[in-house]
Amino acid sequence: MPGRVWGGGASSAQIEKNNEGEQVWADSAYRREDTEWVLPKMGFKSEIHERGYGNQPLTEEQKSNNKEKSRVRARVAHVFGHWVNSMGGKLLRGMGQVRIAAKVGLFNLTYLRGYVYVQRTGVV
Repeated sequence: MPGRVWGGGASSAQIEKNNEGEQVWADSAYRREDTEWVLPKMGFKSEIHERGYGNQPLTEEQKSNNKEKSRVRARVAHVFGHWVNSMGGKLLRGMGQVRIAAKVGLFNLTYLRGYVYVQRTGVV
């Protein structure tokens, strides 16, 4: 779900129809009753963080569940963050879509090359 959603919640209209994943991951700002109701009907499992309120704090089990969800989300976010930082930001300058697409493709190949190196050598 995009982070730029106005109003503090996401709806089923913002989940891409061609999404091949089985889960929807998001932080607690996206957890709403209607979202939790519609996700199973669309065939998705909700992995949205649970939220506490002033009069009803999270239980230890909920905190543990959120911690596990954060672990997975952080792995994905760090991959995209590294990709963006290695490019020098999100903005690409170039003349024409073909050149921009070529730049993105080269960045992807460079990232993949580094990933394969790490996997083969076990450096990390």
